[in-house]
Amino acid sequence: MCSGSILFKPRLPLSRKRLGSGLGECILSGIMSVNGKKVLHMDRNPYYGGESASITPLEDLYKRFKIPGAPPASMGRGRDWNVDLIPKFLMANGQLVKMLLFTEVTRYLDFKVTEGSFVYKGGKIYKVPSTEAEALASSLMGLFEKRRFRKFLVYVANFDENDPRTFEGIDPKKTSMREVYKKFDLGQDVIDFTGHALALYRTDDYLDQPCCETINRIKLYSESLARYGKSPYLYPLYGLGELPQGFARLSAIYGGTYMLNKPIEEIIMQNGKVIGVKSEGEIARCKQLICDPSYVKDRVEKVGQVIRVICILSHPIKNTNDANSCQIIIPQNQVNRKSDIYVCMISSAHNVAAQGKYIAIASTTVETKEPEKEIRPALELLEPIEQKFVSISDLLVPKDLGTESQIFISRTYDATTHFETTCDDIKDIYKRMMGSEFDFEEMKRKKNDIYGED
Repeated sequence: MCSGSILFKPRLPLSRKRLGSGLGECILSGIMSVNGKKVLHMDRNPYYGGESASITPLEDLYKRFKIPGAPPASMGRGRDWNVDLIPKFLMANGQLVKMLLFTEVTRYLDFKVTEGSFVYKGGKIYKVPSTEAEALASSLMGLFEKRRFRKFLVYVANFDENDPRTFEGIDPKKTSMREVYKKFDLGQDVIDFTGHALALYRTDDYLDQPCCETINRIKLYSESLARYGKSPYLYPLYGLGELPQGFARLSAIYGGTYMLNKPIEEIIMQNGKVIGVKSEGEIARCKQLICDPSYVKDRVEKVGQVIRVICILSHPIKNTNDANSCQIIIPQNQVNRKSDIYVCMISSAHNVAAQGKYIAIASTTVETKEPEKEIRPALELLEPIEQKFVSISDLLVPKDLGTESQIFISRTYDATTHFETTCDDIKDIYKRMMGSEFDFEEMKRKKNDIYGED
């Protein structure tokens, strides 16, 4: 691997450059390195992960949120904590797990299955039914509704968008999801948890879209659940900060270079295109640049805000069968909102908290001038709360595709508690940079060309 001093010689040709070590930037640097591109990865922070970092020790979290004083002795040792700033779970059969498996970044990480997935209805929380057996046993629905929902799940399980024999009179490219629900005579509460807790939509906009994507999303949930049984979600031991580090190691194996604690002074442009980045008086040349919005504030626009509340608890969440990890989705209609509220909880079982302690993070898209009031339904489920850390972040998106400037900007993280939307953004950036769709199998073949088959 080249040393930092060589990389920063003026006019050194680099094909790809990344600013920020958030998960998206790290995954892309790993993928580009496997594809044979020269990659230099810089971050102004002294740690990996950017805004999705895991903060340790606990004292650093108190300082970050300007909480006066030190954590009380009841919190245990500070170094036993790894607190995610933006918590998310991985779908067991989802895109990020496929990226981890195909790149073999799994060799650097250990995962644990999340113990349960729950949905909020009428002030209470219920286990999300996603199999025929669970549907029939669930207290979320009445007897006749259970039978109708079971029929719907059987239809979804058999559905194959490439086999018209499985359509049963539904056109997946034209029939709306609203019409599908009507065909199976499903009530509003069932529609709520199907769209938001199984298909994982944040709003009800999907109802009037063609049903194919929604059916495939429900299939993904069911297939992810089938892999491990308890829930469809996985979470890495020691926190999400392990993920960007894993992809950073992958990039390093293929010749990529990482530099933390590097202040970025200027992005150098020529004729409207990026040609380099200036740091500490020296310029590293590049043909393309990937960065998060914090490095190019003039090239992004605000499209909303997300509130996140990190809560430290000394108990599992009520009505979750004492689960040491779980997700709770509060569908928008249940609390008269336009977007869902999410809760994701992990604990000392994942090596992210002191023994007997739990970390629950509530998040939602801000809709009013009183965001803390908006998230109250989630916090009420968590009481009593030992300590809260509240943050409100802007949702930022790039103003253009980056094809002219060759500056490709990632989106900030949304309120969801899974990585599917982040992976969509990664694949979108890849397509804009490379001019072709991201192909898992192609990446696997390129890796085998270098190291050979196992």
